[in-house]
Amino acid sequence: MKVLISGSHGLIGTHLAKRLRHAGHETGALVRREVRYPDREVAWDPASGTIDSEGVAQYDAVVHLAGKSIAGLWTRSHMDEVLRSRVDGTHLIASTLALLGDDGPRVLVSASGVGYYGDRGDESLDESSSTGNGFLAMVCQKWEAAAQPARDAGIRVVHPRLGIVLSHGEGFLAPLTPLFALGLGATLGSGRQWMSYVHIDDVTRAMQAMLEQDDLDGVVNVATPEPVTNRTFTKTFASVLGRPAFLRIPEFLLARLPGGMGQEMILVSQKAQPKGLLDHGFEFEYPTLSSALVACFKHG
Repeated sequence: MKVLISGSHGLIGTHLAKRLRHAGHETGALVRREVRYPDREVAWDPASGTIDSEGVAQYDAVVHLAGKSIAGLWTRSHMDEVLRSRVDGTHLIASTLALLGDDGPRVLVSASGVGYYGDRGDESLDESSSTGNGFLAMVCQKWEAAAQPARDAGIRVVHPRLGIVLSHGEGFLAPLTPLFALGLGATLGSGRQWMSYVHIDDVTRAMQAMLEQDDLDGVVNVATPEPVTNRTFTKTFASVLGRPAFLRIPEFLLARLPGGMGQEMILVSQKAQPKGLLDHGFEFEYPTLSSALVACFKHG
């Protein structure tokens, strides 16, 4: 299979391309700059709505991961860019695949997130759960909807709703590790909010399955079946590093972060369940937080 990846130099894209090549597939990258390697790069510019459709047509599947990071201060301009980068890019790819029809890729794996569910307390959330409220829920809803042209054209579209991705020195763990290593790990707010997480290897294994298994379709939660509370996460992470974690940051301080980012990124409670993957026989290599964290720091 030839797989075209947007966001190929990001955390997930880098690991996914390596896994797919190891499995015998070929990978290519959607790039915004001038194409340097025509055999494995395709030019696109989501901001201007342009893409090399002939280049796209050479592939069997597309994995769409590109989008502005939600990290950073949630100013109005930042939030607008987060939304536009996801919706515009997804719609451009989906519309291109629809126009190519049988002459182009027949599978689109287009990323989303468990942020779709909003702040849901102790409620268990599977793929049938309704959308929540808030900025990230709205972004995820529009992000997924932007792929509709491909779906309408009969292309198999899969939306992996990703939990917090754990990888050594990258993404979520990158800013936390130095703090926890110094014994400055802290419970956030009450610590009772649920965190849905997944090791990077399980993310890429799940995405490989989405590409290879025709019966994986629609929304698929990609998070381990054993979510934890923030308090448990803090204690477990500190334990893996052999450090104490006695600090706590009060909720009222986090709630004052701009744009609602404290509530939606830190205090939010999401207890996602990977029903779709489990129903298809998928087995997580790192189903528990301790196993995922130990793997991160053992293998690097």
